[in-house]
This record gives sequence, structure tokens and C-alpha cells, in this order.
Amino acid sequence: MIIIKKIKKMAAFSRELRHRGCSIGFVPTMGALHQGHLSLIQKARRECDKVVVSIFVNPAQFGPKEDFKKYPRVFPRDVRLCRKAGVDAVFYPDAKEMYPDNYKTYILVSDLSDVLCGKFRPGHFKGVATVVAKLFNIVQPDTAYFGQKDAQQAVIIGKMALDLNLPVKIKIMPTWREKDGLAMSSRNLYLSKEERKEAPVLFQSLNLAEGLIGSGISSTDKIIRAMKAIIGEKKSAKIDYISVVDLENLKPLRRVTGRCLVALAAWIGRTRLIDNIIIRR
Repeated sequence: MIIIKKIKKMAAFSRELRHRGCSIGFVPTMGALHQGHLSLIQKARRECDKVVVSIFVNPAQFGPKEDFKKYPRVFPRDVRLCRKAGVDAVFYPDAKEMYPDNYKTYILVSDLSDVLCGKFRPGHFKGVATVVAKLFNIVQPDTAYFGQKDAQQAVIIGKMALDLNLPVKIKIMPTWREKDGLAMSSRNLYLSKEERKEAPVLFQSLNLAEGLIGSGISSTDKIIRAMKAIIGEKKSAKIDYISVVDLENLKPLRRVTGRCLVALAAWIGRTRLIDNIIIRR
């Protein structure tokens, strides 16, 4: 496995692979890898000849009061995990490499970027779309792998790739969870012991929604009220939003009639966590 820090070297590496007829699987990350990331790498390893993982904590997707400075950075550990998982190259640029002086160009996927998490994190998805487009252009993957936990991100990236005719296939893989149901996230490291005990209530509320829909309840107002009630029982929890939306355009639904996305964001103590499930009635 090699570690590449420069854009020109990464692009040259990918060109050489393509010249040799190798397919490239790509897993973009911000590091602090967990089993969810590793499952994406394993999928890429099975389906592609070569696997590239990027590790880049993207400043463009963090707001001025968010956790950019304290976001977990454990590069030596990440490298060990990547090597063990059979990764061929880790792309590890710094911020100056990705955003040189006088950088001016950003990508905004309109409508999809200012709802759900976008409503609470202005500019976040502009930063996400921009860095992912840059990474696609640098790495030139055949297939890129993302996790379902970041459902809004997955929808936005899929739409961006479609609209901009990017020659990459986007694959969204299931959310990996701890034994108690908490979605795996690098930010789980911020939770205190007591907060960690209460955090699984987010997944419990999603399971409640699935059960209500399965029992015939279609009113999203009723579903959301029930979810809020169970989360509200935990003293460390504060809800940003709970929404039941169309899976493709992220527009809120009044009634569940087919396939939908139930998504939420909540603070557990001082840590903001997101989760979701796709429900087919």
C-alpha cells in the first residue's frame, strides 16, 4: 500500500492503473475509520481491481462553530486498518493541497442541500459536493462507495454525479451499527459513558416508526410525534429534526404510501448525531 499526498501524484497513479486496464474502487473518508468504513472498503475490494481510500478532514463542510479542530485525527491507526483491509493507495492531501490560495469554485446541488441537515448546517453540503467532485476528478474511480447513514449526502452526491455527467458509479451500502443499534460514527468518540448509554434511543425511535408504519399508520405527523416522545425521555437528548421524506427528492411527506426515508438529527449532550432508515410500506 502506498500513501499519496499530492494531487498530481494521485492522478498519475490512477492513470497508470487505467492504462493497465484496472478498475478503481474509491472510498472517500475523513478518517477515524470504523467498521462501517471497512465494510465499504471490503465491498470495493470484492468488486474492483484496485482500491483507493481518501482521508481528508474537509474544512469546507464545517461551519465556523462546528467541530473541525477537534474532529478525530488518528492517521497512523487509519493506515494500519487500510493496509490490513487490502487498500492499494491512501490519498492523504492537506487543506492547502485541496484548496490553494485564491480558491474560488464551489458546487451547490440546489433544493437538496438546504433541507434536513442542510437547514441546520448552512453551506455544509456545498462543501461536501465540492470536495467529492474534486476527489472524483483526481482519483477517477469507476465506482465510489458511501454509507446509508449519511443518506442526504448520498442523495446529493448521486444527483451531482448525474447532473454533471461524472463517469462514476455511486454505490450506497447499508449502515453499520453497534450491538445496541447505535449507528457507527467517528463522532461517537465524543460521547460520555452516560451519553453513550442513551444514544441508541435514536435507532429505537426509527424502529418505532417502522413498526407504526407496518401496523398501518400512514400519518407522518403521528409517526414523528411518537418518535419525539421516546427520544424526549432521555435527558441528554435534544432533537434538531425528525422528517419523513421522499427518498429521491427529500421532500416531506404527509402520508406514507410507498418507500420513504425516515431521517433524524439530534444532540446527545454536546454531540450531534444523525441516523435514518428506509421504509417500504
